[in-house]
Amino acid sequence: MSIFLWKRKKKPKEKIEPERSEDNLPLPVPAVRKLSYAVANVQGIGRRSRQEDSFAFVNALDVTEIAEKGLFAIVADGMGGMKDGKIASESAISSLKESFAELEYEDDLAEQLLEGVLRAGEEVYEKLGGDGGSTAVVCMCYDEKLYFVSVGDSFLYLKRNDQLYRLNREHNVLQQKYMQTIRRGSADPIPAQQSEEKAALTQFLGMNFLDDVDYLRKPFALQDKDVLLLCSDGVGGVLSQEDILSCLSLSSPSEICEEIERRIQRENRTYQDNYTALIIWCEK
Repeated sequence: MSIFLWKRKKKPKEKIEPERSEDNLPLPVPAVRKLSYAVANVQGIGRRSRQEDSFAFVNALDVTEIAEKGLFAIVADGMGGMKDGKIASESAISSLKESFAELEYEDDLAEQLLEGVLRAGEEVYEKLGGDGGSTAVVCMCYDEKLYFVSVGDSFLYLKRNDQLYRLNREHNVLQQKYMQTIRRGSADPIPAQQSEEKAALTQFLGMNFLDDVDYLRKPFALQDKDVLLLCSDGVGGVLSQEDILSCLSLSSPSEICEEIERRIQRENRTYQDNYTALIIWCEK
């Protein structure tokens, strides 16, 4: 028995000639516009005796550096009630900036950012002997993608298409107990909410061993008109999500920061914590 294979001949591809000008010269292909970033920040002491939040932008004003190395942003909230929260948050910022400067862009950036946060935690622990700590929310915008790492109870929000998304999760007793109830087969949040220590942190930079860091293993693509908010709990724990969405819907990063501060002051809380907010505005 003979087997014949019949194959349809492919139609030859039509050769596409570049568009030409009147003098028959090829017209230049228009460049694809890349995302650019505008940033702003606001910080206040609240009703505390001193400022224990720290923050940093790296490459925020250098378009070439952003294209080559990315935009880096950090909020670190030193923990009150422990040994020198300001030293803890400043130490975290310094270590994380060093890690950013040492990134190898051919390797896995997400894993390197995670390692940088773990190293920052070790440095805070060595400096304060386990008696002090800091939260950290770390973002990098590179190649039009977002990477982040988060420890503690600081916040990372994204506004996209008039919707607000919380990107990171909190490391506190409330979340820990709620996850325990889910693993036991219940989704009832009431037992977790009744804990007297529900706001206590379960993970922070400066503890002896970090084992539950929140991070993106794969970055996600940023879009035109996206707005990112990194903030300490003096902002995210005070303003409602409706308030935050309203603020992020304003027409510039500086206006957003002014409105965030105005709304915090309007709340006029007796024990208002230090507050820090960083805005990253994406546009083409």
